[in-house]
Amino acid sequence: MTEQTAAVESTEATTVDSAKSDNETIVTLDYPLKRGSKSISEITVRKPRSGALRGVSLTEVLQMEVTALTKVLPRITEPSLSEAELRDIDPADLFQLGGALTGFLLPRKFRETND
Repeated sequence: MTEQTAAVESTEATTVDSAKSDNETIVTLDYPLKRGSKSISEITVRKPRSGALRGVSLTEVLQMEVTALTKVLPRITEPSLSEAELRDIDPADLFQLGGALTGFLLPRKFRETND
């Protein structure tokens, strides 16, 4: 492994960590959210069950359509993000959260080969 490769992997690890389990991913936001006097810099994204995907097309979720993400992410994030917060979030952070969500939709054999 070269130093450059190690640096890239280190940077990626600080952004999206699967620290808790295969069913949760922790996303570190580039631009923390403000909720009153609190600042939220990390969001835990849980693996969605079928019910959390109701009302959206899987194709829309996999294509990370903003409308689909703003419907599903409030159901599977901790702390729970509102649709309004997701509409106002930085696009880079929405992309990270969407990537965590879509990663859960891959079949296990594809997730294991990417680890």
